[in-house]
Amino acid sequence: MSGAPVNRRVLLWAPLGIAATAGVGFYSLLGRMGEGRYDPRGIPSPLIGKEVPPFELPGQGAGPGFSKADLLAARTPVLVNFFASWCIDCVEEASLLGRLKDRGVPLWGITYKDKPDATAAYLDRNGNPYVKLARDEKGQTAIDFGVYGVPETFFVDAGGIIRARWAGALTDAIVRNGLDPLLKQYA
Repeated sequence: MSGAPVNRRVLLWAPLGIAATAGVGFYSLLGRMGEGRYDPRGIPSPLIGKEVPPFELPGQGAGPGFSKADLLAARTPVLVNFFASWCIDCVEEASLLGRLKDRGVPLWGITYKDKPDATAAYLDRNGNPYVKLARDEKGQTAIDFGVYGVPETFFVDAGGIIRARWAGALTDAIVRNGLDPLLKQYA
């Protein structure tokens, strides 16, 4: 019977141990957030380090679309941004994309499951930062890229290799801590 009190003591200390472990994890998370090293929307992509999947999409309006071959022919790093007119986060991201355009960052847009008229109205309201613009009406290219939802942005190097992916709207912190270092590395 002497073993029973020890088991009760362990059971009494167990919640404290769990709380302490959770506290350490939370403190670590706060530290990474403060340093800009934590992305709560960061979803791993199996395509990082691999060539972009094959695709060929029609253009928006009268403009030409683009394909994997066009990305490879660009011979420069490109940001491929999936967006839609009905996406609230896409509207929030629009001004930052405009600033990236002003800096000379090549942005290629793919409108996801959107109507051409709605996309045109969206671009009239929020500006068009895209060098090239294509429509993914069925969403198959988005599926092939592993898109979870819009907006999503992929950094594709000059050789057509996906080097980074950001789910959700780009932010100044993402540009500063994620995109700018990649642009320097792959320039």
